[in-house]
This record gives sequence, C-alpha cells and structure tokens, in this order.
Amino acid sequence: MDVLSLIHGGNARAGIFGETVEARGHRLDEWSLAWGNPLPRPLDSYGAVLIFGGAMHADQDDRHPWLREENFFLQRLIDLGTPTLGICLGAQLIAKAAHSWVGPAPEPEIGWYEVELTEAGLDDPVLGRLPARFEAFQWHYYTHGLPAGARELACNDNCIQGLRLGERVWGVQFHPEVTLAQIEGWCVDPEDPPPDAEKLLAETRPRIEQWNELGRTLCDAFCAIAERARAAA
Repeated sequence: MDVLSLIHGGNARAGIFGETVEARGHRLDEWSLAWGNPLPRPLDSYGAVLIFGGAMHADQDDRHPWLREENFFLQRLIDLGTPTLGICLGAQLIAKAAHSWVGPAPEPEIGWYEVELTEAGLDDPVLGRLPARFEAFQWHYYTHGLPAGARELACNDNCIQGLRLGERVWGVQFHPEVTLAQIEGWCVDPEDPPPDAEKLLAETRPRIEQWNELGRTLCDAFCAIAERARAAA
C-alpha cells in the first residue's frame, strides 16, 4: 500500500509513524503543497494519508498562499473517503476543510499535558487503542471546533484533542509521531523556541520511550483500518 506523508516544513516529519508504516511493508511518499510540485502519484492510488504539523497556523493563508490549495486538497481527500490522520496543524486543517473554525487556543500547550478519551474515543478503532487517560506531548497555539458530523474522541480542559470525521478521517492535537531528535530540534529553532527548553527536555527524556510506544500503537491501528479499506475497494 502507498501512504502519503503530507508535511509543512523540514522539522515536522513522519517520525515514529514513518518507521511504523514501513515496518508494515508499505511505501511512504513525502510531499508538500508548499513545494509547488505535483503529487508523486495520483491521489486515489494512496491507501492512506498522514498530515503532519508545522510552524504556521491554519488561518495564515495570507502568509502561506498554498494553504488555500491545501484546503481544497483536503476537501477532495474527505470526499474520496481515503483513510486520513492529521496531527496538530494537520488536525486543524482537516477541521477547517470540513468548515469548522480554527483559531488561538485558550492557552498554548508546549510540553506534556493530560488528555482523556471521551466515551466515543474509548470505542473508536484507532484512538480506543490508547489508555483512557494519558500524558501527551503537545506543541500548539491554535485549536479548532468540531465539524458537523464529527465526533470528539479526546479532550482536556483546554481544547479538543481528538476527533473522527465520518468513518475514515481522524485528527489529534497532540504529537504521537514525535521523536526525541525532533523535539531537540524544535527546542533550538529560533523561530519558535519553547519557554524553557532545558526543563522541557528534562521532562521529555524519561517519557519519550513510552510515548513512542503509544505512537506506534496509534499508527498501527490507523494502518490496519487503511489496509482493510484498501482490501475491500
């Protein structure tokens, strides 16, 4: 199965998810609308799409005009029913493509924050593979509403943390894909430094191995859904 990795910058890539997809025997194509290049292969040839984060915000079409193109691209993806999983900015862009609002969160979340599955999340074939309550790695300033027809799968006191749109489109606000190397890179990025990089890394190092296992579990569950959908097509 071919899987598309839709990225929004060199520092926010597939991470643990890329390893998991390839370990299941699938091919991962990395692509960005910001590059101005055509897709490596036709959209309907992909069995699944992963949409990752980025330093920009979902409503910054004026600064990043290609975001308008991406909005139409994601609407097409939703219409096709392609199994899709959006991470952080990716989740916000899915919500936006489904005509929900996006905007600043009540509070930025950078670091480790508790997330709880909703009743719908506990029964979900993807997020339901996670613990009912867990500490998640976050790095976001924005959030989104719940599109019409979507189900909220995870939350905390700050914002929606997970949703499913229809039967094959998911979004999570946290970063289940992130590796320690990625976090270390984000901590020294002069465009978006954390408030206290040393404290963040000290909190992250003892947690990252278990967090990566949860990331693999989530990605495995998503890939299994995509594989069944592809086999039934």
